[in-house]
Amino acid sequence: MSQNGSFKLSEIFKPKLFTIIKQRQYDKKTFLSDLTSGLIVGIVAIPLAIAFAIASGVSPQSGIITAVIAGFIISFLGGSRYQIGGPTGAFIVIVYGIVVEYGMSGLIIATVLAGVMLIIMGLLKLGNVIKFMPYPIIVGFTSGIAVVIFSSQVKDFLGLQMGAVPSEFLDKWKEYFAHIHTINIWAVLTSVFTILIIFSWGKVYKKIPGSLVAIIFVSTVMYFLREYLHISVETIGSKFPELAGGAPLPSPEAPTINMKAIRMLIQPAFTIAMLGAIESLLSAMVADGATGGKHRSNTELIAQGVANIITPIFGGIPATGAIARTMTNINNGGKTPVAGIIHAIFLLLIYFFLMPLAVHIPLACLAGVLTIICYNMCEWRSFKALLKNPRSDVAVLLTTFLLTVIFDLTIAIEIGLLIALFMFLRRVMETSGVSVVNNEIIRTENDEEIEAEVLDIPDGVEVFEINGPFFFGIANRFDDVSVEIGQKKVKARIIRMRRVPFVDSTGLHNLRNLWKKSQKEKIQLILSGVNSDVLETLKKSGFADEIGEEYICENITMAIEEAKKVVFKDLWALHKEQ
Repeated sequence: MSQNGSFKLSEIFKPKLFTIIKQRQYDKKTFLSDLTSGLIVGIVAIPLAIAFAIASGVSPQSGIITAVIAGFIISFLGGSRYQIGGPTGAFIVIVYGIVVEYGMSGLIIATVLAGVMLIIMGLLKLGNVIKFMPYPIIVGFTSGIAVVIFSSQVKDFLGLQMGAVPSEFLDKWKEYFAHIHTINIWAVLTSVFTILIIFSWGKVYKKIPGSLVAIIFVSTVMYFLREYLHISVETIGSKFPELAGGAPLPSPEAPTINMKAIRMLIQPAFTIAMLGAIESLLSAMVADGATGGKHRSNTELIAQGVANIITPIFGGIPATGAIARTMTNINNGGKTPVAGIIHAIFLLLIYFFLMPLAVHIPLACLAGVLTIICYNMCEWRSFKALLKNPRSDVAVLLTTFLLTVIFDLTIAIEIGLLIALFMFLRRVMETSGVSVVNNEIIRTENDEEIEAEVLDIPDGVEVFEINGPFFFGIANRFDDVSVEIGQKKVKARIIRMRRVPFVDSTGLHNLRNLWKKSQKEKIQLILSGVNSDVLETLKKSGFADEIGEEYICENITMAIEEAKKVVFKDLWALHKEQ
């Protein structure tokens, strides 16, 4: 919104890349840094994109397509200099559930709807609000998602001979135990060997990701073992035989969205949108902390929305900002969003020329890669530390974690948001209140004493003090405090509102009820220290005219003077009658 109240998109949507180009901040040296970082991030993204896609129940090319298209759009339109977008592990749980229940067409519609929601969030400037999601909820989400992802990989990790893995957590483990006798020792060795390589490689050379080294080495070894020893280990090629002939870029296919589809998929779409918003802004904040930069949260949400509308049309899956790849970009010298664009172009070349080689990757190897990702994602140290926090935080942490694991991520996010709201309201109410000043008050402004002045409250005058926002959570406290007032005979009632930043409709309703009650009791209501925003609300509602603007005073001194006029006027009238 502009100063005159009109909506201006240019004030909300300001991509970092456009600003850099406009200010001519780009040169050859910066490009070389972005080129190097973009290629390295592209190498890191290859195994992750494939692993996330297969774990989500879709083809590996869907993961690469997502990393290409969404990665390009998020860097081109985003509000961060360093953000790298693409598929992430957090979406595996929700995507797998949608594919199982609604199919690929349902996933496309849900992702498009989520994209629309993200754009609306950005236009409504909700970016700054989402960033303040309570930490116990974020840890509960991520730890729960890590456990669910790992549980989805047990079949491939152990090479179990069973049908499709159930989507429900408890049903998964029931089926695993029922088929534990079909364990494939070669699959177990493949998974364990992959994990050992990833752990060991990080101590040898950090520029090239251990996951890529493990996939190349293990796939090569297992290829020769299959050829010469005829061992049986399931591969991407045995699950997706169509990849052997290459992977052409799919033609765009617009989803059929109607009211029936919207009603059916609105909940999972909301989950995708909230998860995408939280993870992308969290990633951008981590990047800011590492570089000293400052991202534009609302622009980032809009870019994420556009990416999630366009990507599924080409067969992709939900995308968001990826913390690990974003930090890889920063650590390897990425300076601008051009690094993210280069990473997307590099992945596109890999998609066209190297995807047929992906058929030789064992699924057990990808299970090992995802096991490492789950370990890094679970934040067990943070989880353990939070268990020592106040019981309310522990309750929030465990509730979010258990809902995510045992029930459903959609339910977990919805209840998590409600918990976050209640926690916020509780803290506001703990620092807000309505009190009665019985004897004398010291005139202060803006919480700092200015010529401290002791003001005597005349007989027949009562003073309220409201601390904090006067909203629905605090408004009803007038009923409790008014009991005290009802015990005394007063002629004027002052409500001191110097620390009230805003008044909502419930607060206004209670204020009007108090005024009406005061009228019946023949008590004049006087407001003191009303700021400009609250005064504007009172005027728009008509309450300022009802009470009389002369009884809305700038400070407590003026309010006391008005109260004296009311009290002495009645005393003078009584004196004349006598």
